[in-house]
Amino acid sequence: MKEITCRLLVIGAGPGGYVCAVRAGQLGIDTVIVEAGRPGGACLNVGCIPSKALIHAADEYTRAVHLSAGKSRLGITAAKPSLELAKTMAWKDGIVGRLTNGVVALLKKAQVKYVQGRARFLDGKTVEVDTEMGRQVIRAEVIVIATGSTPVELADLPFGGRVISSTEALALKEVPKKLVVVGAGYIGLELGTAFAKLGASVTIVEALSRILPLYDAELVRPVEKRLDTLGVRIITGARVKGLAKADAVAITSTDGKSSTLAADKILVTVGRKPMTDGFGLDAIDLDMDGRAIRVDDKCRTSMRGIYAIGDVTGEPMLAHRASAQGVMVAELVAGEKRAFDRVAIPGVCFTDPEIVSVGLSPEAAKAAGIDVKTGIFPLSANGRAMTLEREDGFVRVVARADNHLVVGIQAVGANLSEMSAAFALALEMGARLEDIAATVHAHPTQSEGFMEAAQRALGAAIHI
Repeated sequence: MKEITCRLLVIGAGPGGYVCAVRAGQLGIDTVIVEAGRPGGACLNVGCIPSKALIHAADEYTRAVHLSAGKSRLGITAAKPSLELAKTMAWKDGIVGRLTNGVVALLKKAQVKYVQGRARFLDGKTVEVDTEMGRQVIRAEVIVIATGSTPVELADLPFGGRVISSTEALALKEVPKKLVVVGAGYIGLELGTAFAKLGASVTIVEALSRILPLYDAELVRPVEKRLDTLGVRIITGARVKGLAKADAVAITSTDGKSSTLAADKILVTVGRKPMTDGFGLDAIDLDMDGRAIRVDDKCRTSMRGIYAIGDVTGEPMLAHRASAQGVMVAELVAGEKRAFDRVAIPGVCFTDPEIVSVGLSPEAAKAAGIDVKTGIFPLSANGRAMTLEREDGFVRVVARADNHLVVGIQAVGANLSEMSAAFALALEMGARLEDIAATVHAHPTQSEGFMEAAQRALGAAIHI
C-alpha cells in the first residue's frame, strides 16, 4: 500500500484522540487518526454512554415496580412491569451507534483521514497499521498516543465464562439471578446498583474497609443507605480468592475467615490500566510512570514530537480530561501557547444518589495545610428535592478561611451530576463564597443548595 505522510498522527479514536484530531483538522493541520476498534473508544462503546443508558433503564424499571406495589404517595398506581433486557440492550446499542456514526461524521467534516486497524511504532516518526487491505505505513511529524485503558484482570479470576468485566456486563441479554461484584469503586457500584434495580441479587466485595474509598465518608453515606434499601449486600475487608466451584466464588476476610458466595456472574471491577501493550512502545524510548506514559503539563512525552493524552497517561482516567488534553495538544501543534490546568476537573459517580466532586475535600485541604471553612446545605431543606421525592444528600462548599476563595465543592443527591459544570466553573473562575452566595439561583431548583451552602459558610443561610 502507498505510504501515508501527514503533519499529525493520532493513535486511538476515543474521547481524547478523536477530539484532538477534529480540533487539529479545524486548525488546518493535515491529520490522520488510527483506531483498532470502533470510533469513540471504550467510553462511548463499552463504558460511559452504555452504562448510563443501563442506569436510566434500571431507574425507570424501579419506578414502575414502586408504582405497581402501591407504595407511591402520589396517588399513582400501575400494572406490574416486565423487563426484556435484550430490548433494553438493543436500545442502548442504538444510542451508541448514533454517537459512533457522529464521530465518523465529525472527523470527515474536519477532513481527518481515518484508518481502521492496529498501529505499531517502528520509530518515533513512523507506525505501521494492520488493516483489512494489508500493511499500511504512516509517517508523521507529530504523533499523539491516545490508546486509552483496559479493565484490570485478577490473577485468581481471569475473564471468561461467568467472570466478566464491565464490557461483558453491558452486553448481557438476561439479568443474572445472583451477581457478585468484585470491587466497590464507581464502576462496580454503578453497575451493581443498576442490576439490583433490574432484579438481580447483588453482593459487592471490597478489599478495603469501605466502599468508594476515593470519596470521603460523608459523601458516601447516602449511597450506602440507598444500597441497603435496594437489598444490596456489601462485604468489606475481604478478598476474592477465585472460583470455589462452577457457580460460586471464594472469599477470605482480613481476619482469615473463608467463605463462598453463590454467583451466576462475577463482575470484576477493580480498576482500569493504561493500554500500553501491543503498540510497539519498546521501539521508542518513553519515560514511564508504572504502566502509564509520563507527560508534562503540555502532554509532551520524553521524546520530541510525541504526545500522550487520556487514560494512557494515568489518573484521573476521565473522558472529559482526555478531551480537554486533546484540544490542548491540537492547539499546541498549531503553534498556540497552552498548558493543562488540573484544578477544575469534575469527578462524577453515577450511583444512586449521584456524587459530584470538584477540587479539594475538607480533609484534602487540611492535609495540604489550608485552613478552610465549610458550608453544607442538606437537600432535605430544598423544596425542589422534596417535590422529586429525593431529599437524600447535600451540597458542600469548601473555601479558604482567610479570603473565602473556593477550593472545593462536593455534592451527593439525585441528578446532581448536572451541577458539575457550575461547580467546575466556580473553581475555574476563582469564585469566592460571596460570589456564589450573591448569585441569584432559580427557584425551585436543587441548585439553590449551592447558593445556600455558600451562605451557610458565611453564617448567613436563610433556609436552615
